[in-house]
Amino acid sequence: MASLLPLLYFFFFASPSLVNAKSNSTITSINRDLYHSSADLLEQIKALVHRHPDKLTAETIKTGNKGYKAEITVVTYCRSRKETDDRSKFRILLSFGQHGRELITTELAFRILSVLSEEQFLPDVDASSLNNTLDKLIVKVVPMENLNGRKIVEEGDLCERRNGRGVDLNRNWSVDWGKKEKDYDPYEENPGTGPFSEPETQIMRKLALTFDPHIWVNVHSGMEALFMPYDHRNTTPDGVLSERMRSLLSKLNNVHCHKHCMIGSGGGSVGFVLLKTANLFLFRNFIVPSIVSRETPHPLF
Repeated sequence: MASLLPLLYFFFFASPSLVNAKSNSTITSINRDLYHSSADLLEQIKALVHRHPDKLTAETIKTGNKGYKAEITVVTYCRSRKETDDRSKFRILLSFGQHGRELITTELAFRILSVLSEEQFLPDVDASSLNNTLDKLIVKVVPMENLNGRKIVEEGDLCERRNGRGVDLNRNWSVDWGKKEKDYDPYEENPGTGPFSEPETQIMRKLALTFDPHIWVNVHSGMEALFMPYDHRNTTPDGVLSERMRSLLSKLNNVHCHKHCMIGSGGGSVGFVLLKTANLFLFRNFIVPSIVSRETPHPLF
């Protein structure tokens, strides 16, 4: 796990830069000097992939039910495209924009892809060590998991976290289905009609099952924190893997977050338990051995 430090430092150092765009700002408008529109961001990402076919590939996965349609773009990074199915490589899944209002996370996804393609570079990073690590990896990036919810935010509902039909995608997974948190808010945390009722969640579950990542980093915004399992209780798993994960997060906190980040279980650190989450499903079912939720602070609109 220590060999992953250069890579994880890279992911956490790759903070998004400003967007060079004009803004007709009002009190409730999105600051276009900080954030791309969803359409522009996805267009920029696809153009980036087109410029670097040796390292990047992209696919857009579409599905729907009951008249509701969703699509998710997935970008795959591998130093050699011929090795994208090489199961000996270490596999990492990065997901962003699960909640529509968390705009800065999608900018971070674009920044990471720009650095992976070597169109942008990071200061104070040992390039040799980073390149040696990247040679051993396949990275899949979901830059905007909740496109429909993001569009609602862009239309003026800046606090919307749910998808296009009002479901919280991070409460639509199956573990602890039917249970409710003590402070359950049916508007904010609507879990849907049943586990995996939402097309976006169906796509993410299938992606996780087929890609079979060693690590999933689920990036959110709103506070400074590095969460590990469990989401539904104020404890972390027993065992060596959990101890190593906490040690790694502590090192990241010291180097990158200047010890500002909260570290621990999602259920113990965020102030309330989280049920029916993606992280809980994937860890409980042993699909992904190491899961991190990265909470990053964000500028005001």
